Amino acid sequence: MDSHRACRPARTLNRVTNTWWREGAVTATALVFCLLGGVVQVDDTLTAPPAPAYVIAVVSCAVLPLRHRAPLAALAATTASGVLVAPLGMLLSPLIVAPALITAYSYALTARTERRAAGAVLGTSVVLLVASTPLFGGVSWQDASRMGSVAAFPLMAGVLGHSVRNRRAYLAAVEERARRAEESRDGEARRRVAEERVRIARELHDLVAHQITLANAQATVAAHLFDIRPEQTRKSLSELVETTGHALDELRSTVGLLRQSGDTAGPAEPAPGLSRLPALLASFRGAGLEVTVEQEGTARPLAPGVDLTAYRIVQEALTNVTKHAATGTARVHLAWNRDRVTITVADDGEGATGLPGAVAVPGRSAGYGLIGMRERATAAGGQLSAGRRPEGGFLVSAELPLPPARSGGAP
Repeated sequence: MDSHRACRPARTLNRVTNTWWREGAVTATALVFCLLGGVVQVDDTLTAPPAPAYVIAVVSCAVLPLRHRAPLAALAATTASGVLVAPLGMLLSPLIVAPALITAYSYALTARTERRAAGAVLGTSVVLLVASTPLFGGVSWQDASRMGSVAAFPLMAGVLGHSVRNRRAYLAAVEERARRAEESRDGEARRRVAEERVRIARELHDLVAHQITLANAQATVAAHLFDIRPEQTRKSLSELVETTGHALDELRSTVGLLRQSGDTAGPAEPAPGLSRLPALLASFRGAGLEVTVEQEGTARPLAPGVDLTAYRIVQEALTNVTKHAATGTARVHLAWNRDRVTITVADDGEGATGLPGAVAVPGRSAGYGLIGMRERATAAGGQLSAGRRPEGGFLVSAELPLPPARSGGAP
């Protein structure tokens, strides 16, 4: 940090030094050209530059370092110096008005006025430069050609400066768009990472909570029946082994997907949906929760994301019943309507930890099951509500969208 701070004054000094060297070189070159223009006299003879040539060269070149901060004033000063060339008995040429060419370029490059205003200023400067010759003597064809060159060079310098200005503005706009695009990509990447983290956390929560809850219930049943019903105990332990095996397989599969750097090369197991609802309910029944299912209306295929959401909502709701509700029964109701399916999971228990209005169990903290269910329903385009029932127990209700029915086909 200190070394970087120490380098800043050195870089600033180098930049200032380079600027002064550049300005000195430009001013010295313009001074030489201006004096060379004073060598040629009106009668086309070559002599040493007269005293007025030195005055014009010094005055017009002295304002060149100010052309970046005050381009209009510098252009006016060099133009005025050029206007005095013919009255002082010298030959008007592009060399002697070299400072005016430089300030014309700088004015077109840095002027903050509109293009028409800048063109009018440059045109006025050119007119003033060339108008002094016919006012102070006759005009021959040689004079006319010199006047044409004197008029052309400032205009060319102005056009060049305007082109460079447009080029710089274009490059600055391109850099700004690239910077904004980079910021947009970074923001989009951060947003996707955050969404993926939430999705992974939700998926792992559903997997772990479901399997561990079933394993805990099966282990509790086995411990309770260990002495009085050995056969039932062995059955519960077998189901416990199977449940933990499924949990390990699903966790291994999920973690394996997270560790992959690219797309999955091999076939992946399809995501669960309502078609696997019987197996899910069987696992809860094996843990001691009696679940009844009712359907209303004609079932229709769901979109893959909505199908997974419906499955996970039923899974999490029944997991909460197993973990927290003081009851051994639960009811799942599926109502199929024209544009949505309504899923309700209800129980008659006395309380549910971690849910609104529920009775907390000592030593057990609130979880993220209800939050995850709401997030899933919202992401799928539906909505979810949950709360205690007036007659007792807890109710989870979710409405998820259905794809439009095909005309002339099966609903």
